[in-house]
Amino acid sequence: MSEDTHSELYAELAAAGPYGVRPGHALITMVEPHPGHEYAYNRWYEDDHYYAGAMAMPWMYAGRRWVATRELQLLRYPEKSAIAQPVTAGCYLSTYWITAGRYAEHMKWTVAINKRLNRDARVHHARTHVFTAFQDHETTVYRDGAAGPRDFHALDHPYAGLVLEVIDAESPQQRAELLQWLHTRHLPRRLAGSPSALVTVFRPTPLPGDRMTYVKQVEGVTTRLTLLWFLETDPRECWAEHFAGLDEQVADSGLGRVELVAPFIPTVPGTDTYVAELRGSE
Repeated sequence: MSEDTHSELYAELAAAGPYGVRPGHALITMVEPHPGHEYAYNRWYEDDHYYAGAMAMPWMYAGRRWVATRELQLLRYPEKSAIAQPVTAGCYLSTYWITAGRYAEHMKWTVAINKRLNRDARVHHARTHVFTAFQDHETTVYRDGAAGPRDFHALDHPYAGLVLEVIDAESPQQRAELLQWLHTRHLPRRLAGSPSALVTVFRPTPLPGDRMTYVKQVEGVTTRLTLLWFLETDPRECWAEHFAGLDEQVADSGLGRVELVAPFIPTVPGTDTYVAELRGSE
């Protein structure tokens, strides 16, 4: 195929199919750099992979990186987590929005580009994927109704923090009931008067069979929900009052069990801010 023919394909692809702004899908990936590789990992991800392995791809239209210093890691619960072992594992979190209806097209591109990056030695292997999944958007609940940024603004708006919450139900039917309870009762109550402006709720989708081998297959595809709480204040300033006991409330509902509640703050792009604060004693 000639270079001119390749160029014409871009015009054809842009002329058809969904092109809205809603986050129909997301990539949520929590990663732990191996000890001694923290600075190298941060520079590789920010200087290359965030762009070449994510934002440059079709239909991935917003992204943001978050970090958990040791102080933030020690706020996580429950101690015995099905997501992170130990629960402090996974000090970097990256979140990306993908245009609704464009998941299949994006996945074709991301598998191909990551194979190419790996072939060209542009992948930093001294890291562990603690929780990496593409996800489908289920609902968004807002604290202030129609006022304020929408979910499609969330990764560009300068939020001061983010809390990742993962909940497992016992069955697909129970997950549907859990989602309804979260949307209509639990989240509106927790958001009222809180520093959280909105919560997005996603469900994980299976990774393709030809994914990179260092990323494990997604668990809980039919039973898990992933929540992202977007905060207007540093999570350390509001943790005890607004985020303690989320696991107890979900357990009391009888609809699921919380497997991870983990706070993060935004990285400062182009810098190594917070890298020196990732490690410490328990």
